[in-house]
Amino acid sequence: MAGTIEDVSDANYEEFKRAPAAVVAYGIASCEPCNDYDPILEAAASRHPSVRFGKAKMHVPGRCREIKKQHTFETYPTTHLFARGKLLLTREGKLERDELAALINDYLLRS
Repeated sequence: MAGTIEDVSDANYEEFKRAPAAVVAYGIASCEPCNDYDPILEAAASRHPSVRFGKAKMHVPGRCREIKKQHTFETYPTTHLFARGKLLLTREGKLERDELAALINDYLLRS
């Protein structure tokens, strides 16, 4: 859904990351930088309608067990950029608006 942040969990993770261009932000509710990151993700989703944006709520029991088995998270938020199921980039910590835009352009929008 272009321009929105989708909820990502074990139930839709594999399908979500197979999109032509996808950004997944992993976070927990008690993480202040994660909460500060939300408006940046929302703005990026509005500016890049061809990219799917999702947020995985890692603190909700039972929702992200399989995701946790696939990836090691040292810190939250962590952001992954995917193209057709391939993990292209991992960034730990809150990304600033311009940095996220540059990464999307460099990794997901350039052919």
